[in-house]
Amino acid sequence: MPNRTAVHSELYSPDSNDNPPLNGGKCRACGYVFFPPQRYGCESCGAPPEKLDAVQLAGRGTLHSYATVHLHMGKDIETPFTIGLIVLDDGPAISATLTSRTDEGLAIGDRMQSVLVAAGTDQAGGEMVELRFAKAGAGK
Repeated sequence: MPNRTAVHSELYSPDSNDNPPLNGGKCRACGYVFFPPQRYGCESCGAPPEKLDAVQLAGRGTLHSYATVHLHMGKDIETPFTIGLIVLDDGPAISATLTSRTDEGLAIGDRMQSVLVAAGTDQAGGEMVELRFAKAGAGK
C-alpha cells in the first residue's frame, strides 16, 4: 500500500484498503455510541469525558435519505455531488459524501459501505485519501 494520508485523520485511518472503520466513541455510563469522536462528555446522559471510550465503528449502514447538490460555491468538490444520511449498523446516523455523483440508482434502504477515494497529494507527494460511502458491493 502506498504512503497515504487521511484528509481528516481524526475520523478514519488511511491504512484500510476496503470498508475502512470510522473513529467514534461510546459512553460507558449509558452505552450511547457517537460519531465523530469528541471529549466533551456524553450528549445523551451527560456523563463526564472520562466515561467516554474511543471505539471503531464498522463503516456499514443503511441509506436513510440523500440529496444531490448542483450548485456549490466551494472549491473543494466539483458539482454535482450527492450527500447521504447513513444510519450506521453500530448506531449513529452520519452525513457523508457518496461516491455516486448523482442520485441515479440510489434508493432509500440501500446498503452502504465506507470507501477511501483519492483526494490529491500532500506536500511530500504522498496520496491523500478521503472517506466516502458507496452502495455496498459497488466499490469506488
